[in-house]
Amino acid sequence: MTEKAFTPPTDAFWVFGYGSLMWHANFPYKERRRAMLYGYHRALCVYSWVYRGTEQDPGLVFGLDRGGAVSGMAYRITKKDARDVYQHIHEREMVTAVYCPRWLTLRLTDKTPETVTALAFVADEANRQYAGKLSESETLRLVNAGHGSSGPCTEYVLNTADHLRECGIRDRSLERLTKKLKG
Repeated sequence: MTEKAFTPPTDAFWVFGYGSLMWHANFPYKERRRAMLYGYHRALCVYSWVYRGTEQDPGLVFGLDRGGAVSGMAYRITKKDARDVYQHIHEREMVTAVYCPRWLTLRLTDKTPETVTALAFVADEANRQYAGKLSESETLRLVNAGHGSSGPCTEYVLNTADHLRECGIRDRSLERLTKKLKG
């Protein structure tokens, strides 16, 4: 994993989606490619106080947590759209400042494999909303209970799982969780 100091983009750039950015990419992009990020994994490690829960009754949302590797989608943003897209994504992802924006090295794995630097949002372990690794029963409880401004937490988790399958991405822990949510 290569991590570069963060500075907002002023030129064309890539952004890495590993959760809702994969199925709710509500910004213009030039290209969408499957990608692998090493050194992090997708985890329901962030208490959601806005979109999928409240501070009093939190849900859980995905964050990039340290260790492992994660498949997702990389979106190439043109220079013309760079400023507006960055501002939109930053406002969306940083509503409670629970993530740290980072420039990380991704491996694009479809078409012709190549390495790119992309904007990614990493869970901030020092933030009060960082849940870390929870037990399966606590994860299920929070996902089932969470409901925020964007709807129920269960919808968010199931949509992410469905989209991963549509993209041909296998996330065994998420598949196990969704079976229990549907069960």
